[in-house]
Amino acid sequence: MALRRSPSATCAESWTNGASFMRVATALSESSSIHSDALFHLTRDVSGMGLDPMSYSLLEPTPFKEEPSAEECESLLQRNSMQIPPSDDKIPVRDSTISQEGSKEGLCFSDGRRKVDYVLVFHPRRHSSVRSPPGTSISLDRLSIVSNGNFPPAVDPDAAAERGGGIPAGEAANVGEVCMELGDEGLNEPTEPADHEMRLIRQEFEANLLEAGLEIERDKECKTHGPSFTRLHAPWPVLCREAEFLKIKVPTKTSYELKEEKGFGSSMSTVWKKLKQPFQPKVPHQEHERNKVLSHCFSRDKLHLYNITSKDTFFDNATRGRIVYEILRRTVCVRSCQTIGISTLIAKGVYDAAFPLHDGDYKVIGHVEEKTDRQVLHEEWARYSAFYKYQPIDLVRKYFGEKIGLYFAWLGVYTQLLIPASIVGIIVFGYGVATVDTNIPSQEMCDESLNFTMCPLCDGACDFWHLSTACGTARASHLFDNPATVFFAIFMSLWAVLFLEHWKRRQISLSFSWDLTGIEDDEEHPRPRYETILLQKRQRKQKHKKKKKKKNEAAIEKLTWKDRLPGYCINVSSILFMFGLTFSAVLGVIIYRITVSALMAMSPDPETKSNVRVTVTATAVIINLVVILILDEIYGAVALWLTELEIPKTETNFEERLILKAFLLKFVNAYAPIFYVAFFKGRFAGRPGNYVYVFNDYRMEECAPGGCLIELCIQLSIIMLGKQLIQNNIFEIGIPKLKKLVRAIKDKGSTEAEIEDERPPKQWNLDYALAPFEGLTPEYMEMIIQFGFVSLFVASFPLAPLFALLNNVIEIRLDAKKFVTELRRPVAVRAKDIGIWYNILSGMGKFSVIINAFVISFTSDFIPRLVYQYMFSQTGTMHGFIDHTLSYFNVSNLKAGTAPLNSDHGDITVCRYKDYREPPWSSDAYTFSKQYWCVLAARLAFVILFQNLVMFLSLVVAWVIPDIPKTIVEQLKREKKLLVDVFLREEKEKFQLIQSLFSKDASKHPGSHVIPQSQGAPLPGRYSTLPPGATQAGDGGGGGPRARCRAASFSQFTRKIPPSPKNENENARHTAV
Repeated sequence: MALRRSPSATCAESWTNGASFMRVATALSESSSIHSDALFHLTRDVSGMGLDPMSYSLLEPTPFKEEPSAEECESLLQRNSMQIPPSDDKIPVRDSTISQEGSKEGLCFSDGRRKVDYVLVFHPRRHSSVRSPPGTSISLDRLSIVSNGNFPPAVDPDAAAERGGGIPAGEAANVGEVCMELGDEGLNEPTEPADHEMRLIRQEFEANLLEAGLEIERDKECKTHGPSFTRLHAPWPVLCREAEFLKIKVPTKTSYELKEEKGFGSSMSTVWKKLKQPFQPKVPHQEHERNKVLSHCFSRDKLHLYNITSKDTFFDNATRGRIVYEILRRTVCVRSCQTIGISTLIAKGVYDAAFPLHDGDYKVIGHVEEKTDRQVLHEEWARYSAFYKYQPIDLVRKYFGEKIGLYFAWLGVYTQLLIPASIVGIIVFGYGVATVDTNIPSQEMCDESLNFTMCPLCDGACDFWHLSTACGTARASHLFDNPATVFFAIFMSLWAVLFLEHWKRRQISLSFSWDLTGIEDDEEHPRPRYETILLQKRQRKQKHKKKKKKKNEAAIEKLTWKDRLPGYCINVSSILFMFGLTFSAVLGVIIYRITVSALMAMSPDPETKSNVRVTVTATAVIINLVVILILDEIYGAVALWLTELEIPKTETNFEERLILKAFLLKFVNAYAPIFYVAFFKGRFAGRPGNYVYVFNDYRMEECAPGGCLIELCIQLSIIMLGKQLIQNNIFEIGIPKLKKLVRAIKDKGSTEAEIEDERPPKQWNLDYALAPFEGLTPEYMEMIIQFGFVSLFVASFPLAPLFALLNNVIEIRLDAKKFVTELRRPVAVRAKDIGIWYNILSGMGKFSVIINAFVISFTSDFIPRLVYQYMFSQTGTMHGFIDHTLSYFNVSNLKAGTAPLNSDHGDITVCRYKDYREPPWSSDAYTFSKQYWCVLAARLAFVILFQNLVMFLSLVVAWVIPDIPKTIVEQLKREKKLLVDVFLREEKEKFQLIQSLFSKDASKHPGSHVIPQSQGAPLPGRYSTLPPGATQAGDGGGGGPRARCRAASFSQFTRKIPPSPKNENENARHTAV
């Protein structure tokens, strides 16, 4: 290869920011004696554009105006002259604007054959020059490259001959010309150093991708606005290499028949399938088949074992995108200080985005013979009208990968199991409705003849009141506080255990059907921030070493706890501060309730006075909901910031720490008001004559006459429904549409330019306009918080599972529509389980047992009723229960200024209040009575009994239900046996092939010594590991222990063995076969 330049060209001249082009002309000869593949990649890398033919007259140097410096010329050639291994699949980079039929609507390169597996996007930070038309004054710097070697044709021969200045078609096909932008001479804008550096980083990164075997297509025109796209394609050899490296399981030619159930189980299974048939989605190849294809980790040495019908479709698009992402993730960029991976380059602003493409448009236009996977998912999964159908989980996994497939499978299992919980909850609520008229405590509270005169609810302004005025509250409380509530709490605790056990079985089944059994965790590269901090630490140490002139110190390989200590300290203090902020918000709402209650009680309007409790409760809950929604968004951002301060090394570690922090903060935020109402409200209010005051003026609030459980029910229902309606649905729909609108406004100029080009947008343009995929953490988080509402305080709100079910039916289709139509296609990430979320669910299930036990014991009146009925009732019934729970207070003992100013009840000497205390005529007046201590002991005993009973039943359920279904265990054993048989058969065939080669060689050389098969002695060398059964078939003798077979390729035995003149080297030659 010769590089020739004009004699007048001087690289030492200054190279300003003016524009010039480097023209690379290639002339190729048919009499080639060397392979020019590396030369071709050199021209492709130097150009970065398309290849155009030029005449041989251009091989001579031409005048030019300005030249780059010598150092830059040398660095440019060194950077782009890497040696690429020759490959028949390498295709030169072409212009993306060439219109060809069969381009599959922007899913392929311009040749219409090679799929676009991945797209890199960047925005030019300034105006870029474009290819100059003929006659312009822009100078062209020509670099001639002459090579004697075959060169892949760059353009169509006819077109080349037409533009090549009379060159014959055959010669013109082997001549190419490329232009590379070196600067901007015609424009007044100078090139910013950062932009120039990013452009060089992109060139180096893409050159390294070429060296890794990927094929690249870039935009022909240099855009002055809008995004620029770089398309990547992985050829078959690269796919095979990476699939073997990643241990991707692929289907083999071997299949086996699944074992069918017999007897009663088979008939029941058939009936169940027929019942489910109307609810099954119409997905092709989704029917249950009796045969299962055996899968095995891909290996290039065993291509004959796999069912390869077409190299283009053997690896689906999701797998191809994952393979390319793995290459992008580990590609090193030296210019950016040993940066590893595309995520680091995106973090540094070199690229704006990187994503695989969707499979075309999701809308079905006209009559289509075969729908794409995206269209099928949109029709059968991402529509609200398909709410009654099962999810096509296998197709979801195929299109989006195992991690997203497992999320939707988990969400489907959770939603399905909410159906029985909802039915039981409706029954419990119906029982409360049916028995409300026969409930004796409610009747006694509503009985005006009993005339329970209650003490004032506030000081001064409030008057005495009759208990019968709280009749409505008492009747409503019975709907949720009845004996069936205890049964429902036990049922929901067991339901949580059953849900987790069922999910474990479902997860194992999916792992088996998706060939995830036995996979290893993928090796992860460090995160960008970790790399940056580590690099800064190395630089500081190098400076310190230079100052002290130390040598032979080991390089820093990782960050220690000392580097993370400031982050840990900030984490602890910030989380404590956030807890304090949450408790302050709850305290603020409490103060609001107390002050507003007092102000409304002083109102002269009697209607206002009568609605004090309802108004205050409703407005306080709404304020709580608004505060929770605001703090939720703040805590999500704070958790992300705190996790970054910890400098986790890998994405998995980062994700787990982020999940724990976000869950902890959002859990406290969502449940703090509910915990207050359930366990603290009314516990520290004091008694008449000795109330607890806030700010020395306002009394602590008390529970309603019907108890705190009805208020807990109101609080739980409004917060749960509000979060589901506002946060989970309106935010999920509204915010993405708002972001899309903002992006559309920003990209308005580029959109208008595309319309002017009068070309339909390509798939990469459409996908780039979609919102980026930001992970599954928000999706899991909202479901985990909902699971807490369903399980933790379900004793106070039996209808919680029903509202959760209705929400999830919409949530599944909403998430499906978002993934199919509104988000860029995520990389298909392999995952064996749902990760740390299962541990969180398990912890919440156990915590719910304790919470429900305390709610039933201390918040509801279930235990006081039992104690009264079996210990203090004269008749063994509930008659007299209300009188038993009310204590007496002498009005004369009220503090000065706290008695009612104007009383409508005449002369009242004694009033009643809800508590277990001694009467004023007792020697121990107003102290806790014997009944109080009996009820407290019963409450604590119930907590212990309930907790241990439910835990024992949970262990029984977990023990009865095995984690792995029996059928899966049997099929795993069968698959393992079949794989062993396949490889043994392969080794036997190889051995027979070797024997046939030896026998042919012996017939050609009669004097050579060939070991007969009947001798039973193993072949020397590497084939001595063959099983004795294969080498001792002739004599049938015993021999030594059976050795493990070693797999090899048929290609090792199909090539010709050169004849050897020496007989004594036969064995050595055979060993090398």
